[in-house]
Amino acid sequence: MEPRAGVSKQDIREQIWSYMEAHDVANFPRPVHHRIPNFKGASRAAEHLPRLQEFRVAGTVKVNPDAPQSKARFLVLQSQKTLLVPTPRLKRGLFNRITPPPGATAAALRRCATSQGVRNFSVPVGLDSSVHVDLVVVGSVAVSEKGWRIGKGEGYADLEYAMMVSMGAVCEGTPVVTTVHDCQVLDFPEALLEDHDLTVDYILTPTRVIATGCERPKPVGITWSKISPEMLERIPVLRSLRERERRAGKDVSLWADLPHPAPLCTVVGPQLAPRPGLSVPGAASGRMGSPQQRSHAGQTQALRHRRL
Repeated sequence: MEPRAGVSKQDIREQIWSYMEAHDVANFPRPVHHRIPNFKGASRAAEHLPRLQEFRVAGTVKVNPDAPQSKARFLVLQSQKTLLVPTPRLKRGLFNRITPPPGATAAALRRCATSQGVRNFSVPVGLDSSVHVDLVVVGSVAVSEKGWRIGKGEGYADLEYAMMVSMGAVCEGTPVVTTVHDCQVLDFPEALLEDHDLTVDYILTPTRVIATGCERPKPVGITWSKISPEMLERIPVLRSLRERERRAGKDVSLWADLPHPAPLCTVVGPQLAPRPGLSVPGAASGRMGSPQQRSHAGQTQALRHRRL
């Protein structure tokens, strides 16, 4: 697509979500607005994962807990690799190690890879654990072939990666993979990205594998100046990491402590202000979705427009 000048991340999210609803390319849960979409063909996209050399040599793989990455989690377990999954909204630590029962069958491994299985077969991984993540798999709302990624607007994938950097679990060369529907791959301006935004090295869709060759640096740690006191209060592990870095002599000043506060890095419940003139290929009509979808967006804006 050719987005017009002034397009925002939220414009792109709204366009993708509305396109997927209008063209019925998403599975439950619906509607997909404000979610990492559970796209049709998610399993086919994940099946490319074992063909990547980076996956074959990985010992520990971190995969996000969303529904469209369920097959990716299964493939990690089936390959007898260590699977780490972030705790939802980071309320109880950074991530858990999924531990299938001894002698688990393929069917049992599939259950372990579901959201319920992640809850039932996981062991918390503490900050003091010696963990080295060899490969990171994340979901996306939109991604460009250059490796630039847009999430659902809450910033958790970016923050999880920054936290892993802080605890030494990943390094600059750790590859990042995303699985998406083909319609979620589109061009958008690099100017939309900020230093805390995570980029990806591979994009897996139901029909292709894209090696992005992305040269934009990944986050080098937690940008404390973009963390709000509310976020710190909601995420205990973030408080622990901040104290650890404070003791190490790093500047851990929050945005509210600065003379001229920097913008916050994340907003839960994004501002829903879709702009006309932004199009996804094949979405010339019905661009903003059905009246029910627009009503849902307006209701969600009123209910969720708040900061972490």
